[in-house]
Amino acid sequence: MQYIKLGTTGLDVSPIAIGAMTYGEPDRGHPVWSKTESEARPLIKHALDVGINFFDTANMYSNGSSEEILGRALRDYADRDGVVIATKLRHPMRLGPNGRGLSRKAVMTEVDHSLRRLGTDYIDLYQIHRNDHSTPWEETLEALDDVVRAGKVRYVGASSMHAWEFAKALHLQRQHGWARFVSMQDHYNLLAREEEREMIPLCRDEGVGTIVWSPLARGRLARAWDDARATARSATDGAFADLLYSPAEEESNRAIIDAVGMVADRHGVTRAQVALAWLRRQSVVTAPLVGAGSIEQIDQAVASLDLTLDDDDLRALEAPYTPRYDWQGVSDEEEMDAIRARVPGMALS
Repeated sequence: MQYIKLGTTGLDVSPIAIGAMTYGEPDRGHPVWSKTESEARPLIKHALDVGINFFDTANMYSNGSSEEILGRALRDYADRDGVVIATKLRHPMRLGPNGRGLSRKAVMTEVDHSLRRLGTDYIDLYQIHRNDHSTPWEETLEALDDVVRAGKVRYVGASSMHAWEFAKALHLQRQHGWARFVSMQDHYNLLAREEEREMIPLCRDEGVGTIVWSPLARGRLARAWDDARATARSATDGAFADLLYSPAEEESNRAIIDAVGMVADRHGVTRAQVALAWLRRQSVVTAPLVGAGSIEQIDQAVASLDLTLDDDDLRALEAPYTPRYDWQGVSDEEEMDAIRARVPGMALS
C-alpha cells in the first residue's frame, strides 16, 4: 500500500478508506443491511491486513454502535498511532433540546461521547456531518478549534454543503487563526459530478483533500443496468435515494453504467474497480469511502489502485453525463425527513 497525504497536511492515509456506516448492531439503526460486530470484525481486520489505515464513521451511525464496533476492533487489531480514525457530528443523537447540531454545547458533548464509544484518547479527523444553519459559523468553528487545542482532535474536516458556505468557513478560520478544515467529504461519483462546478475547484485551490462518500452510487456502478440484483442499502434508501439519484436522469445514468461495463471488459476487471479508478484520476480526491460488506469488496477496492485508465477510457465514461439535480439545496428538515423515512427512529433512541 502506498500512502498519500490528506490534502496539504502531513497526515499519511491509505488511498482507500473504509466507510463504517456498514457496521452497526441492526437493532440500533439499519436492520436490513448493517453488519453485526461478529460480522464486521473480520472485515476490519482484513482491511488492516491489506494496508488500509483510514476508517470513517459518525456518531449517528447505528446510534453510536458503529463507533463502538470500530473502536473495539481497531483496539484489538491495530497500532492506534498507525491508523487514522475519522468520525462526525451534527445529526440527532437524542430527542429533546440540544440533541443535535453544531452548537458549542453539542461539539463539547459529542466529542466526549465519540471518544468514549471509540475507546480512544483522540480522534484523528473530526468532521461536521453537514452545516448547522441554526448556529453561527463562528460558534461552531471556535468550538472545533478548542477541541483541537485540548488534544481531543488532531484535524477537523467538513462534509457536504454549498461551496460558498465552505469558502466562508475557511475564511473565518484563517481570519481568527482557528484550526482549518483539512478535508471535505463530498458526494462524488460517475453518476454525481456536480461538485466539479464549484466545490472541487475550491478544495483544489485551498489545498483541501476530498474524501468521497457513495463512490459506487449505492452499488449502481458495480453492476449492469439490467441486473436484477440490488444492494440491500439501495433497496431501503427510500426517499433519500431520490434526493441523490433522481429518476429524471435515467437515460444518462444507463449510458454511464453501460460505459463502465465496456471499460471493465476492455481491462478485464470489475465495474467497481473502474468506478474507483476513475475517482483516483481526479487529483483532489484523497480516498473513496468503501462501505465494504465482504472480503471480496475490500480486495476489489484495493485492486482498483493498480488500474490505470487512459484518456479514451475517461472520454467514454464521462461523455454521457448530464447536469443533475442539486440535492444540496434541500433544507435540513427535508433531508432529515428523508433519513427518518429510510430508517424510522434512527439515531433518536
